[in-house]
Amino acid sequence: MPQRTLLFVLFDGVQSLDVTGPLEVFAGAEKHTPGAYRVRTASLDGGPVCTSSGLTLVPDQALTAAADPHTLLVPGGEGTRHADPELVDWLRERGPRVPRLVSVCTGAVLLAAAGLLDGRRATTHWAYCDKLARDHPAVAVDPEPIYVRDGHVATSAGVTSGIDLALALVEEDLDRDVALAVARHLVVFLRRPGNQAQFSAQLAAQTARRDPLREVQRWITEHPAGDLTVDALAARARLSPRHFARAFREETGMTPGRYVDRVRLEHARRLLEDTTDNIEEVARASGYGTPEAMRRAFTRTLGTAPAEYRRRFHPATAR
Repeated sequence: MPQRTLLFVLFDGVQSLDVTGPLEVFAGAEKHTPGAYRVRTASLDGGPVCTSSGLTLVPDQALTAAADPHTLLVPGGEGTRHADPELVDWLRERGPRVPRLVSVCTGAVLLAAAGLLDGRRATTHWAYCDKLARDHPAVAVDPEPIYVRDGHVATSAGVTSGIDLALALVEEDLDRDVALAVARHLVVFLRRPGNQAQFSAQLAAQTARRDPLREVQRWITEHPAGDLTVDALAARARLSPRHFARAFREETGMTPGRYVDRVRLEHARRLLEDTTDNIEEVARASGYGTPEAMRRAFTRTLGTAPAEYRRRFHPATAR
């Protein structure tokens, strides 16, 4: 098995967890499988950098002296808001030469500034997705997943999603048992697929301003198997169906149907992950009615069937 060199790019204003989270994953995999990884850190001039939290990180070397790695990992942080032009130039030159290019959080901003995301699908922290899309129209920004793989380029959302992505890369490089061992050591779950939303349904939607609509949001969450048609929800809000649908979308940012779909999918996923209920019971409890209806929803949104989802993300079966 060839050793893979990983190079973490450091700069002033970097988010410390964007660096240390993924780094601990790869370092843990190296301890489990000696010779698998060689982890290095580098700043432009090789000097120490100050993270956004005030922590000082001392790199191994200067970027200009670093050999091309197998995986180049670019973290995010406040320092990406006014990126050093020399760093962007270095990424523009070196980025195309590495077999695997990875960003965490707003590290995607640096990759985009270097032209490395043009024509690719990518994500970043939810708060910066709109700006990334505006500033770099050649990038297909997807604000929902916790990480996105497009060819040899992988981008991830907020800080903890960098750990999820790193675990996925370890599983790809080595095997699932190694990734699971590292996840257990770090006391994190080896559960979250890249297409898991950055937010739950309740957080993805805005909270409605009016009490009746907020009550409807709460009712949907607590009763995913109930009658959640527009007519039934409108009656609960004491509005006409047409008025309700328009007001719900205006105040939450999504249609009632989309909100219901998200809540039901989230509920089903939680049951598949945390219970031993059979597929039919999960489908019924989540409001799908039939296993086939739930299978279609899972396949359409997650690209996998419920049984396969459980196999991968239920602790008792994730081996």
